[in-house]
Amino acid sequence: MTLVESHPRTAPASGADQRDASQRLLDSSAALSYDPAVEVDWDADLDPTHFGLNPEWSTLYGTRLWDEMTHQQRVTLTRHEVASIMSTGIWFEMILQQMVLRDQYCTDYATSDFQFALTEIADECRHSIMFARACSKMGIPAYFPTRSSIALGRGFKALASAEVAYGGILVAEEVLDVMQRDWMRGEQVLPIVRTTSKIHVVEESRHMKFARQEMRERIEGASPARRRTSALVIAIAAHLIVSNMVNDGVYAAAGLDPERALAEARANEHHHTLMRSSCAHLMEFLDELGLLTRPALRLYQRVSMV
Repeated sequence: MTLVESHPRTAPASGADQRDASQRLLDSSAALSYDPAVEVDWDADLDPTHFGLNPEWSTLYGTRLWDEMTHQQRVTLTRHEVASIMSTGIWFEMILQQMVLRDQYCTDYATSDFQFALTEIADECRHSIMFARACSKMGIPAYFPTRSSIALGRGFKALASAEVAYGGILVAEEVLDVMQRDWMRGEQVLPIVRTTSKIHVVEESRHMKFARQEMRERIEGASPARRRTSALVIAIAAHLIVSNMVNDGVYAAAGLDPERALAEARANEHHHTLMRSSCAHLMEFLDELGLLTRPALRLYQRVSMV
């Protein structure tokens, strides 16, 4: 039993277009991919004045508490925030890999769809190792989602299929993409974060294209009831991902009063606006597929995605 029942693939013409698109992604991957073990300067010392992410992306930027913080507290906070986001990325990349592998189980190995799907899994393995090494380099221990989120994630990776699985994948990748495009250009950001962000942005752009084309194909001809169910489950997955991106523990790590910091972060309209802008393209795409229903919108609103 799956969260959403799969259905036959689209007509041969659409299938041919899909294969052509997947082949282009394979060609792009062969032409432009990175090996983080080589591309990232893991031995370089960390400049103590550099942030973990652009200060504007900190959950406290623009608050009264941010104005009261020392430069060192801001540096420490942003490093813990980016490490928490990377940790959440590792968590969801492990979910993603299992969903894609299960989706491709015993499909035609000769197709470009199958081959790109495995290429994506290989990319995600490298990304997870890259993020883990970056956190270790910054001297920050792993941050984990809440216990309930871990349990829900376990169920999602085991049951999600078709547009629901690829919708969850797209949500995680789209939200990170806009953030990391800023970080990779941030002159005040640690080079290790800038380089890992660049690698992730370049390679995830192909993953996002693949997820979109899979969603379009799987949702074609779906009934209104199925679209409503898929929309809600994707929104639940999005809420799960975004609500776990910045662990509550980052504030104590920066020497802040956790209760006050959390309250100001939750009320921070500057950060909410950044999140909404980073999700605008995603919301347009979901709306195009009929996957932006009222119940789904309410969940997105709770985590400032709309």
